[in-house]
Amino acid sequence: MADSRPAPFIVTAELPRDLFAWADGLRRAHFPPERNKLQAHVTLFHAFAPSLRDELLPLLKAIAARHAPVPARLTGALMPLGTGTALALESPAMLCLRSMVAEHFHGALTVQDQHEPRLHITVQNKVEPAAAKALQRQLSGTFPARDFTFTGLGLHLYLGGPWEAAGIFPFRGKEMVDRAGR
Repeated sequence: MADSRPAPFIVTAELPRDLFAWADGLRRAHFPPERNKLQAHVTLFHAFAPSLRDELLPLLKAIAARHAPVPARLTGALMPLGTGTALALESPAMLCLRSMVAEHFHGALTVQDQHEPRLHITVQNKVEPAAAKALQRQLSGTFPARDFTFTGLGLHLYLGGPWEAAGIFPFRGKEMVDRAGR
């Protein structure tokens, strides 16, 4: 029987095409195929209540319209996930934008979303810890650090595994963000 409850919303930071294609290729190569329901992504928020849709959409649009593409760095390091592997990212500016959204929705966030995330792109998950460690040894030192810019914010509906796109909001403003929130 299908679940008829409204789906929660997920918010992502959108990757540039070249980095997305490379990371998604790694994900397809190393994520268990029967569990890989998503493309490469950077999650900012895991679950906004469906009731927040009418408030969330205009906020994301306004943030994207006001801000320039957000600087970030693929660190060249791997992030062990216990039963998986991720590519570590740094972006104080993206974390600042995320804080703005979190502050706006103070009191309405899930416990998981109340904490600042460690930005990453998961390329493998839900495998035995030994398999995750083996992939980390295989990939260690094989990709250099590089700077890039996040191109926008994404909104998705969580459908119990796969996601449905609910909106992409490209950064198109002139305002730069720093860690102090300016």
